[in-house]
Amino acid sequence: SHYKSCVYVSRVGNGGGDYRPPGVRAPLLTIRVEGHDLAPTFLTRRASSLLLGYEGPVTAEIGVSVEPTHVAFELQAIEPLDAVELVSWGPFATTIGDTIGETVGVVRDRDFAIGIQALNAKTLGGIPNRDDDVMPSYNIFAGGDYSDIAPESEEAQLFRGNVAVAAEHGSNLQAYCRDRSRDRIIANWGHPRYVAPAYDDGGVVGSRIALFGCPPEAVMPTIAAIEKAEGLPHPTLDGAWAKTSRAATAAYLILDFSEATIDQAIATTRAAGLRYLYHSAPFSTWGHFALKPDLFPNGWQGFEACVKKAAQRGVEIGFHTLSNFTTTNDPYVTPRPDPRLARIGTSVLGGSIDARVRTIAIEDPAYFRGKTALNSVVIGNELIVYKRVSSAPPWRLLHCTRGAFGTRAASHTAGSEIGRLMDHPYQVFLTNAELAQEQARRIADFCNLTGARQLSFDGLEGNWSTGMGQYGRTLFTQAWYEALAPELRGKIVNDASNPGHFNWHIYTRMNWGEPWYAGFRESQTQYRLKNQAYFSRNLMPRMLGWFALRGDTSLEDVEWLLARAAGFDAGFALATSLQFAGDQIMPGNEIQDRGGQSNLQAILAAVREWETARMAGLFPEHLKAALQDVSQEFHLQRLEGQRWHLFPVHSVKARLHSRKRRLLVDNPHRTQALGFILQNVGQKPLGALALTSGKRRTALAQKPLQPGQILRRG
Repeated sequence: SHYKSCVYVSRVGNGGGDYRPPGVRAPLLTIRVEGHDLAPTFLTRRASSLLLGYEGPVTAEIGVSVEPTHVAFELQAIEPLDAVELVSWGPFATTIGDTIGETVGVVRDRDFAIGIQALNAKTLGGIPNRDDDVMPSYNIFAGGDYSDIAPESEEAQLFRGNVAVAAEHGSNLQAYCRDRSRDRIIANWGHPRYVAPAYDDGGVVGSRIALFGCPPEAVMPTIAAIEKAEGLPHPTLDGAWAKTSRAATAAYLILDFSEATIDQAIATTRAAGLRYLYHSAPFSTWGHFALKPDLFPNGWQGFEACVKKAAQRGVEIGFHTLSNFTTTNDPYVTPRPDPRLARIGTSVLGGSIDARVRTIAIEDPAYFRGKTALNSVVIGNELIVYKRVSSAPPWRLLHCTRGAFGTRAASHTAGSEIGRLMDHPYQVFLTNAELAQEQARRIADFCNLTGARQLSFDGLEGNWSTGMGQYGRTLFTQAWYEALAPELRGKIVNDASNPGHFNWHIYTRMNWGEPWYAGFRESQTQYRLKNQAYFSRNLMPRMLGWFALRGDTSLEDVEWLLARAAGFDAGFALATSLQFAGDQIMPGNEIQDRGGQSNLQAILAAVREWETARMAGLFPEHLKAALQDVSQEFHLQRLEGQRWHLFPVHSVKARLHSRKRRLLVDNPHRTQALGFILQNVGQKPLGALALTSGKRRTALAQKPLQPGQILRRG
């Protein structure tokens, strides 16, 4: 209707189709005034825009642009501007509920798909149900067990965001934009009172979205066309859009090389048939990103030399960092702290102090209660660590360490501003939005100078320190992307453990799953598997996370991973060290110390074969369900050319203890070689280990198996 101010979705063309839930309103734009959400009461059509009216009275002018693939709406004006706290697009109700992409903002069924896309960084995907603008998500660490999540947890699925959400009628699509022209006091990251500083981005005017509908198979081409038409990031790999390029799921080797060891690291990467070599910890500081001098005595130029040497042998170099995490030894902190380090809030000194005073009077303790990792305040150019706040007025900071982190203790006058700094348990400070973007551009400078072609934006949640939640994260990655040299922009593989709606266009993939909490097969296994469903419904390249190659990692363990990678068509990272490089296949039947040498060459050869076949797309679809099953094992053997034999492997796994000293194994297949891996996970040596087959008994070791040691054969 000409006079209705709601959006309804119908499918035109062959067969038609109406995706409007009966009786459910879908307002084009909702506004918030004095904490109350107001839907429009009338609509007037203009030449190329719509005028919406609200109680108040408030009016909003919406520009409309009809494109071949989508319709774009932009808030061009609102009156009176200072009365509106935020605007919400939708929620747009649909009857589609089969597949809900909560991050990408697309819902699908067998016949049709409907999507919403934020067309600029300040337009946030989702609904404004949190003052901190933090994207709602499943928290794997909420239960205190970092090793994994339950196979059947209370959450039906891992979720990250609410751009698209399930509803009784099917689904809702939604986005919003907040006015940030004034400071706000919010609850943020465990602090009940946190100052979200004003940020000048033009406010709600200029917020822009796209809506589209198409057959499910046309969703990705449609989003690609929207990216190009609307000037969104559109990264490519090997000439193809990164979101659909096979190169987006390339596995990689994590190996901390140096200028002196780069040749060995390159050789190990090539032995695995991998294209990317990744350094997990190259920096001595975060913020300015100085490299560790013992690894790179020539600094950024030394890293550049490694990149060039690797490129000559077909290997790309990547690196790891933690976004806006700022180490206490960085020039942003010492000897003069940058005024743009994030503050929880401020007060003023209740009296003058000299450089020796260790009890400091403050006027208001609201922002200073509770203990954090660094528990620090800043006065002028001095950082001070304190233990606690007095329990009653006059309010004082007690047991202060003056001139902390290499700053200089000084005298300060009564009434001087004192700020409580925001920090993180990693013993780092965080930043406001301006400094965060400056640090992002420094990462881009590092890429531009060195030619590095891969990085992970770990710790993007650090940008919550801006007080702008998911917007702060987006500003960080966008600043990096836009500061890249033209020949690199869109060509660098980047991922994150903390994705978001607008960032979907910037990052290549998400890749998270940590190996530190249990064995090779056990650490966060269910989390990794649930991620595959998340990637699928959110139209992302699939990755399985990091896995650690240690002295107790077997070839069988690695083939277990490689089968999963083939089944899900997912990449992964293998983290190891140079001490394992070389031909270290264990002959016969030997005891192997945990943390000792491993048969890395055989493992690298297996990675090369499986990944060559996977990246060529050779694993048949009808086998992938079995390859995804973590209870099944396989072995891949190359024949000639692009041909392999894939063998199912019968395996038995059991834990023996003091009441169960014997393991019976029944092989259902024809006669074949027996292999085994025995590890002593107890506290005492194990002796008299033997294998009995029929009436034949064979001793397995000449000496007891010590705690942590492994006995392997085959």
